[in-house]
Amino acid sequence: MLSRINTCTVQGIDAVPVCAEVNLTTGLPSFTIVGLAQGAVREGRERVTAALANSGFVLPLRRITVNLAPADQRKSGSGFDLAIALGILLSSGQLQVDSDLSNTIVLGELGLDGSLRAVPGVLPAAILASKKKAHRLIVPAATGAEGRMVEGLEVWPVTSLRGLVDGLQRGTLLESMSSLASTSVDVSAPLDLADVRGQAVARRALEISAAGGHNLLLVGPPGVGKTMLARRLPSILPSPSPDEAIDIARVRSVAGLPSGGRPVRPFRCPHHTISYAGLVGGGNPIRPGEISLAHRGVLFLDELGEFDRRALESLRQPLEEGALTLSRASGRVALPARFLLVAASNPCPCGFRGHGSDRCRCDDRDLSRYRARVSGPLIDRIDVRVEMSSPKTLPFDRSAWGEPSAVVRSRVEEARLRQGRRYAEVPGVQCNAEVRGAMLRHTAHPDRPGRSLLRAWYRDGRASARAVDRILRVSRTIADLGGAEQVQELHVAEALQYRGLAGLAPD
Repeated sequence: MLSRINTCTVQGIDAVPVCAEVNLTTGLPSFTIVGLAQGAVREGRERVTAALANSGFVLPLRRITVNLAPADQRKSGSGFDLAIALGILLSSGQLQVDSDLSNTIVLGELGLDGSLRAVPGVLPAAILASKKKAHRLIVPAATGAEGRMVEGLEVWPVTSLRGLVDGLQRGTLLESMSSLASTSVDVSAPLDLADVRGQAVARRALEISAAGGHNLLLVGPPGVGKTMLARRLPSILPSPSPDEAIDIARVRSVAGLPSGGRPVRPFRCPHHTISYAGLVGGGNPIRPGEISLAHRGVLFLDELGEFDRRALESLRQPLEEGALTLSRASGRVALPARFLLVAASNPCPCGFRGHGSDRCRCDDRDLSRYRARVSGPLIDRIDVRVEMSSPKTLPFDRSAWGEPSAVVRSRVEEARLRQGRRYAEVPGVQCNAEVRGAMLRHTAHPDRPGRSLLRAWYRDGRASARAVDRILRVSRTIADLGGAEQVQELHVAEALQYRGLAGLAPD
């Protein structure tokens, strides 16, 4: 007897439909899985066999053939276990249901005792089910919250194979929702910008970066507060919109990270020893790297000059396009990468060059090698650059106190609301940093004094056409923070101050 159960696999961050066809025929007892099944899928035979026995079912002493269609597409992971087990029960007559399972997508890994374990990719599976007009999604209880993020879909979060079979025969799942494992993300209290004493220019740059989505470079000696500022950037960013929350959760789901609970913007801080594949993504199957895990959030690269140059150069495409495409022998996968880059660096290898101290022992050759680790084209894609120095006031002096994150965040949210109204009819644009072409020149057109100032700066010959566009974007954000309808000279002047050749930029 032949049965079919709908399931799926993940390619990049998208779920692709797979049909588990289970056929029982006469012959010597065997259990075969075909359809370009990789290691974890083939090992599912042992898990399914033990789970059936320990759940009170019988593995038929017949020739069992499982085909994961389409057969020319590679399958990986353990998420096919539950679909295969249900197919065997249907084909052997041990499961009889009145409802049509053709409108159901099944995903889950079986334990040897018949329990269900979480698998990555549940949210993409829920999105696929919604697109395919499927009415029901059956997933492990630990990932049930991911499935419920898609509206209009009946989600069955189950804890065991036995409980699922009983529920299918009754036509309803009786497991208590309160007993299901929680998938809420543990969100600790955000760090507050009020903890930063002094550094008024850097705090202002942080606010501009958050308001317009602009990339930020902080250069300064050790202990000046670069990391402290970067880690407080999420506290002044606006909460993600519903669409952004789905995008963030989808990437986390594919990566096997908890994606339920209150949506928050990600903050990723990889160590400088990270590999190219770890930063960009890769593997077999291809999985998201740090830049995709930072999608719609913040990617913080501390000690920028210490990162592998090849890994840094891979950031150039995502910084421009908000996405990247990985082409491998196994296929071509597009990954989202719309993140806000915050980089921190010392001005030289020892960290003390040019800050009024005689502690620097780096010669010109050391400095040239250090600056060559980061290319000019990459630095050119960073909108806001700040050279920081040690504060002149002590942390407990009241003159060094700054505004808390809540106050700064309110201004950032107001600026983002203005941008949202301005770009409401422009697809794919949510903030000033994402504006391109004619739209940029229309929305960020400076007044006459502002144009004269920008023209004089450009004629110095030290700027590219891309740099001019980025100056206009930052100027537009500064104007939004001030509530101005048109970009004025003072906005352009402030934006030019943040375009200085800070630290790593070549002379």
